[in-house]
Amino acid sequence: MVDDDVKVLAKAANFAALTAILPSGHPQTNIMWVDCDDDHILINTEVGRQKFRDVERDPRVTVAIWDASNPYHYAEVRGRVVETVHGAEARAHIDVLSDKYTGEPYDPARIGTERVMLRIRPDRQRVQ
Repeated sequence: MVDDDVKVLAKAANFAALTAILPSGHPQTNIMWVDCDDDHILINTEVGRQKFRDVERDPRVTVAIWDASNPYHYAEVRGRVVETVHGAEARAHIDVLSDKYTGEPYDPARIGTERVMLRIRPDRQRVQ
């Protein structure tokens, strides 16, 4: 279950930092668009990206979401990618995110490989 205070930050047009573990064991952080449902943090990426290969191998991630109007107000969610959603649902989700952040559908020319939505189950959540 995603805490209500985390949902507020994830539903607004706030950016997130997704940290996953590289094969070397080092962390890698990417600035991402973010969303959520009642139970999961949602991140959309492509199957050809390193971050996707990383979470396929080791599903442990941390997502930090900061308030665009006050970056000292943020949420940290530690959890696991419990599901990867492919196909039409993932493609539609990137359009929802693009509309939220840019006001326009996602440019299909920017898609290099198949879109995939990561469903992250929170294990630990905190809001500052």
